Parts: sequence; C-alpha cells; structure tokens
Amino acid sequence: MTVTGPRNAPDVVDVVALGESMVTFLPTRPGRLADVPSFDRGIGGAESNVACMLAAAGHTTRWISRVGADGFGDHLLDTIGGHGVDVRHVHRDPARPTGIYFRTAGDRAGDTHEVAYYRAGSAASAMSTAGVDLDAVHAGRVLHLSGITAALSADCLALMRRLTAPRPARPLVSFDVNHRPGLWRDGPGPEVLLELARAADIVFVGEDEAEAAWGIDGDPSALRAALPEPDVLVVKQGARGAAAFVRTPSTPGHAPRPAATAPALRVDVVATTGAGDAFAAGFLSATLRGLPVRDRIRHGHLWAAATLTAPGDLAAPPDRALADRLAALDDTAWGRLRLGPGWTQADEGAEEEVRTP
Repeated sequence: MTVTGPRNAPDVVDVVALGESMVTFLPTRPGRLADVPSFDRGIGGAESNVACMLAAAGHTTRWISRVGADGFGDHLLDTIGGHGVDVRHVHRDPARPTGIYFRTAGDRAGDTHEVAYYRAGSAASAMSTAGVDLDAVHAGRVLHLSGITAALSADCLALMRRLTAPRPARPLVSFDVNHRPGLWRDGPGPEVLLELARAADIVFVGEDEAEAAWGIDGDPSALRAALPEPDVLVVKQGARGAAAFVRTPSTPGHAPRPAATAPALRVDVVATTGAGDAFAAGFLSATLRGLPVRDRIRHGHLWAAATLTAPGDLAAPPDRALADRLAALDDTAWGRLRLGPGWTQADEGAEEEVRTP
C-alpha cells in the first residue's frame, strides 16, 4: 500500500494528527505518588507524539486539538511547535483547562504503577465537528487518529465518526486502537473501537488490547478475520514482534496470512511510555516513503527502540540512513541486534551491536 495523496497542494502536509495532549508530571525519584516530593514537567499525547517524531524525521506534520487558554496550553503549543509541528490550527479554549496527569516512575505494567489524570472537562474533550477546522484536518496525505479521542466525550466520538466516514478524496486514515478501559468505564468502548477500526485504512492494535476489548487472543490471523476491512492491519505482539496484513483477494476456507512479520529487537529499556506511538510513527514514515511492508515493521521496531532507550514519552527517531541500514539487515543480523541508551546518536556503536552475537 502506497500513500498517493496530494503532495504539493497549498497547506498540504504529510501527516495530520488529531487528539488530546496533556502536560505530564514525571517524578524525580521512584516511589508512590503520595511520597514523591517533586516532579519534572513534560508532555504526553499519543497523536502529538506521532506528529513530533515524524517531524523530527523530516516529514511535514500538523497537530490539531484544543487546549486551555492557560499556561499549560502555552507549554503544549510551545513544546510541540518546537519539534517542527504545525500547531496553527489548535483552538484555545477560554472556558476549559488543559488536561494534566501525574505518574510514578515505574513500568506501566507493574502492580505499583500509578497514574492520576486530571482531564475531565478538559478543552480537548470539547472537540467537535463544528469546532475543528475540517479543511486543515483533511489537508494531509495521512490522518492519524486514536481510540483515546473517541472516549473523551460524545462530541469527540461524533467527530471521530465524521473523520473516518467514507468521503471523496479522504486522506489515508491511520487508527491506533489504544484501548483504555479506564476512559470508557461501563461505556460501549469495545464496540466503538471496532467500528472505527473497520472504517480506517491502516490500523495498529496490540494482541493484549484485542483480547481485552474483543476477546480475540493470541492469533493475529483470527484478529485479521475479525477486522478484514482495513487495507493494512498491524498486530503488535509485544516482545515477539509484529505482523502486518495487507488486504488482498481472499481464498475461501483459508485463514488470512500476514504479508510480513518482524521479530522485536532486544532493547535495554529505560522507560516504556510512548513506545507504541513511536512504533506507529516509524511504520507511517516508512509507508510515506513507499518501503516494503517488512521494512515498515522494522522501522516501527527501531523507532520504538529509540523511545524505549530514553526517559519520558518522546524521543528523537534514529537517523534515516542508520535506520534504513539496520532495517535492511538479514534475519540473522537483525536477530543479533541489541540496542541501548544513546544508540540513535552512535552509528558506530549500533554497528558494533550488530556484530555482537
């Protein structure tokens, strides 16, 4: 699948990303939120993370959202804009605040991890079809969305349905399922996420969230059978890697088979937050460049490794030449590759890791 949208039309960018970003407060030391005395300020948002990483890799990107007319909104715009992302179409809301959250320093998967969100009634939750510049949204070769936005409010869900609805000259719609049970509570989250995924062109979903949301466990082919509509379905399998399905005429009685797979890299993990966003960004970057499907998955793994080996939610992607060289390795060399902190700035170090069994 190749992106064929307009390239040189006025105001057209490679990727438009729409969704909420929040100011994050990261603890200065491990411990319970009740015990941590101070925090460092950062930003967090699935869609803006994708836009920032793509911009750092040389793609033109735009982030569309709503933020409060407050200092935290200023910080989000300054920081995301500082990464080279177009933020001119972000609405400032004088009546609603910018969302914030606090989290502990531990791994999200751990039993002791805590996250405290203060996003109810946020400016982003007031996004709607009437309050968003739809021309600016549609002026991208790719429109990247996530299931988080659909959970914020009824107006946000209506906007998501509008953006994923079939229409002439619709951008290629990329959708990261991002199932967050805590946002849906007793709402129809799984059904809504399945509806939106079926309407998208490229879908990213983890095996774990597919099981939690839809009861589909452990078999990417079964997930593809339940989601045959997207042109590309990327199933993330954690430490085992990822599989990508590309829509082709099916043979009755035969289970869907992935067009390509790629095992995950061995990584010396510093922090796991934001790795899924980085994977999506790497895959989309390779898609925009027309690379083969296997290499798109490998670029996803490499960009995720850049985030996994850095603190915080956001890291610079690897240099394109380095990433292309690593993505082109044979299977044996790819399997030997191990990446640690600083690998994206050390071309020779990465080569040494390739040579190390």
